[in-house]
Amino acid sequence: MLETSEIIALRPDKNEVRRDRPYHFLHERERGNDGELKAVNTIFLTNSECPFKCVMCDLWKNTLDEPVKPGAVPAQISYALERLPEAQVVKLYNSGNFFDRKAIPPADYPAIARLLDSCERVIIENHPKLCSDACLDFKQLLQGELEIAMGLETIHPEVLPRLNKQVTTEIFAEAADFLARHEIESRAFVLLNPPFLTDPRENVEWAVKSVAFALECGVTACSIIPTRAGNGAMEKLRSQGAYVPPTINALEEAFEQALRLGRGRIFVDLWDIEQFADCPHCLEARKQRLKKMNREQQVRPPAVCSYCNG
Repeated sequence: MLETSEIIALRPDKNEVRRDRPYHFLHERERGNDGELKAVNTIFLTNSECPFKCVMCDLWKNTLDEPVKPGAVPAQISYALERLPEAQVVKLYNSGNFFDRKAIPPADYPAIARLLDSCERVIIENHPKLCSDACLDFKQLLQGELEIAMGLETIHPEVLPRLNKQVTTEIFAEAADFLARHEIESRAFVLLNPPFLTDPRENVEWAVKSVAFALECGVTACSIIPTRAGNGAMEKLRSQGAYVPPTINALEEAFEQALRLGRGRIFVDLWDIEQFADCPHCLEARKQRLKKMNREQQVRPPAVCSYCNG
């Protein structure tokens, strides 16, 4: 296990970001709880770094070393919305925790809510430990529904404690229950090939088990994320044999098995999926298949490749 100080010491430099601009934003479509395909605007906010130093995290690359001043986050949201098409759903992802007071100033909650008055649903990121009455206060300000996305990562009993996330399956379950009791939906992030789990078969197995656990806790959606390198700590773990990058084959298998659970909505993260592919000839076809499965929530026939016999 790497200590927090070592995780930080192994980092490369952060990217240069602006306080008055989100570092990225995009428009996409996602299957909603009602079965309808929803237009979604995702805004990646610039704010201070997450206090939890997870060993596999690379989201800190687009954060600041100190908190933003009140007014900065609403300005970022406004900037993005002016450049995005209309959408029923807005995701405010901030490389950390929405209800971390050093990340999103509580004084900005009313202004943020007003900017999102036309939305059916607002989805934010938050650590299970930070799911408190602040969630309820923000929910009351919104015209639409609030949904909170939480990192479960894995339920493997030996791996989860080594991720430096400072969360347990019990804490996650309690957070999901708290949200459900207050009519706030939740979703979970689950890792494929987290560090410290290197057997290919076990990685698929534990990803699916983790999705099943999250669904049992009451989340309505799960996103399977292939664990990336690139943050310094993961390179060190890989050199020690403690991290094995996932393959697109494993991502497909985990996705298929999770969909066949027949509960909730299951998505896979396709960000930088190119780095996990071993055949350039069928990559695009496989990527498009996964996109269709994300949208349709059904297993599609596999792509056939004459080069790799995939």
